[in-house]
Amino acid sequence: MLVSQILKSKADDGVVTVQPGSTVAAAAELLSSRRIGAVIVSPDGKRVSGIVSERDIVRELGRRGVACMADVVDSIMTARISSCGRSDRADAVLEKMTEGRFRHMPVMEGGEMVGLISIGDVVKARLMELASEKDALEGMIKGF
Repeated sequence: MLVSQILKSKADDGVVTVQPGSTVAAAAELLSSRRIGAVIVSPDGKRVSGIVSERDIVRELGRRGVACMADVVDSIMTARISSCGRSDRADAVLEKMTEGRFRHMPVMEGGEMVGLISIGDVVKARLMELASEKDALEGMIKGF
């Protein structure tokens, strides 16, 4: 399965972003209200400056306490982002995420972000693919 197929299967709410310079508290509030695990830091919704995840915020809270909530997201975000393209295969993306120990990946095209996929999106797509293969094999065995 290709990343483009995963993007098509997702509800198109667009990619949730925060501006550079936003507070960690604002990012945490957005993650909570939208029930998502990460937010892209972007000046314009197309260029990616970084990503802030729940893990990043919890890590800072554990290290520094609530004082970190007044900091800007730029100070805790991951700036070196791994990305993928629409034509990448889901299994390659899953491997990248597993090796890098991250759960969200921007989908880039021509230097601009066109989507965001999570490890949950990829696993769901892979499970659907396996179910389809199972059904096809059962059909061949049973003579359908």
